Amino acid sequence: MQRAPITKYRPYPTVDLPERQWPGKVIDHAPTWCSVDLRDGNQALPIPMSVDEKLEYFDLLRRIGFKEIEIGFPSASDTEFRFARRLIEENRIPPDVTVQVLVQCREHLLRRSFEAVDGAPAAIIHFYNSTNPLQRKVTFNLDRPQIKQIAVDAAKLCKELEGTVKGDTKIRYQYSPESFSDTELEFSLEVCEAVMDVIQPTPDNPIILNLPDTVQLTTPNVHADQIEWFIRHLTRRDSVIISLHTHNDRGTGVAATELGLMAGAQRVEGTLFGNGERTGNLDIVTVALNMYAHGVDPRLDLGDLPEIRSVYERVTRMSVHDRHPYAGDLAYTAFSGSHQDAIRKGMTARTQLIEQTPKVEGQSADDSLLWQVPYLPIDPHDIGRSYQAIIRINSQSGKGGVAYVLERAFGIEMPKLMHPEFGLVATTLADKEASELTADQIKDAFYHEYTDRTSPLELVEYDLHRGNGDYHKMALEVKVKWLGQPYTLQGEGNGPISAFVNALDRAGWKNFKLLDFSQKSLTRGSAAEAAAFICLEREDGQVFWGASVEGNVEYGGMLALVSAFNRAHSEDAIVLDTTQ
Repeated sequence: MQRAPITKYRPYPTVDLPERQWPGKVIDHAPTWCSVDLRDGNQALPIPMSVDEKLEYFDLLRRIGFKEIEIGFPSASDTEFRFARRLIEENRIPPDVTVQVLVQCREHLLRRSFEAVDGAPAAIIHFYNSTNPLQRKVTFNLDRPQIKQIAVDAAKLCKELEGTVKGDTKIRYQYSPESFSDTELEFSLEVCEAVMDVIQPTPDNPIILNLPDTVQLTTPNVHADQIEWFIRHLTRRDSVIISLHTHNDRGTGVAATELGLMAGAQRVEGTLFGNGERTGNLDIVTVALNMYAHGVDPRLDLGDLPEIRSVYERVTRMSVHDRHPYAGDLAYTAFSGSHQDAIRKGMTARTQLIEQTPKVEGQSADDSLLWQVPYLPIDPHDIGRSYQAIIRINSQSGKGGVAYVLERAFGIEMPKLMHPEFGLVATTLADKEASELTADQIKDAFYHEYTDRTSPLELVEYDLHRGNGDYHKMALEVKVKWLGQPYTLQGEGNGPISAFVNALDRAGWKNFKLLDFSQKSLTRGSAAEAAAFICLEREDGQVFWGASVEGNVEYGGMLALVSAFNRAHSEDAIVLDTTQ
């Protein structure tokens, strides 16, 4: 394989920013969010959304809680224009939602954009032009003064066109020096100041200066330096809203946005799940839920993330990656045995703590307690995810995870001493199948290994009664088959299990000692059923477990004994070596 020609590339320049302040800042409140799904996200789709699909997506964004939504590029196509007009003419825009339209700094496009928003409750005219040296040279062949003049002329035309809006639409302005992150900082500032000289923003009617990381070229800390430098040198700061618009070319869109907020930005543009050009836009869902995980209200309703994802995937025809933060199918899944065990113990401890916490009127104990479960930064339930999918089993899984699945899905709570052996049973099967095991496969493996053993010993029927008035002793007559041949055995003991063991001993078949017997009602399913567990130690020191799930407690215990006995006489039983 040929090595990449590294000499074609150079480090991106850093920012001279003495005593930078952003590293010591924290994000303690949500920014203003602006969704650009319907424009930046839509233009990046192999098959752009239809008008009806955009309407459905707009309604989704509105329900989530976005108060600013970029609805498209209405001057670019008839479809985009018709969508804007339908939103307005069908009164689909709530009074507290501002729609935003993007437009290049060109006269006929600006005029069309003002026509598109006429009658909306409020609209942001988002005009932009490229300012970075590469585009100045290669794309436009214009110098700095000419580039600045394009922005100034557009701002002047915007002010003139305000009077053409016939409705009560409140017009606001947003200017973007496109490719801000690749433009000389002093020139970006010069152009933005010139635009402000025309727009004349005030604290009551501020301009939005959007500083796009159009193509990510540097590390997030340099992006934060750029934002802080710009804010430090900006005049009329109280009349400006600083907005971020990061892309994800370096895979650090979320980090760049978070550091940009720490540097003083107040507004964030992005999309659901990061859809956008090339490697995508900023994922607003991730940034919002990162805030949520720190106890900061993101002011977006992401409580039903699976439904949000469902609409997104259907309408955009894009898919959310299995490992996507918060939203991916595997985001709350542990395959590693040690992770599974820690999650299981954390969930159990939380359940116990909830049960012990005094109830407060109007608030559940679950809501009042800090979330502290290993490997899970937030409670999956808070965003509509299911606990049952947290632990999944493959050949790398451990005993705790396997036991957790069996208990959560089917209510079968195994003794802890049995966990290592059944963990081996499950992972052996997963390794054989070379795939992940479903909950049903895990249950079937449990029944196959521990409850369905009927050879060489089979229990046919039994008669159990108190012996000679002594209520501490029981007499048992049990009919069995040994290697297919019928036998009737008698035994005595202080209960069904000890009497059965005595009967096997009298028949000369007992080559074990009883180590443990327990029964537990199922934690879900039939309230009448219970699981019985027997542990035997064979004469050579090897330990064998048996189990049953039965409504009849006496019968269930005896079936568990038979199963353990048969595993001790079987060559295919999967056991941990306890003879060493």
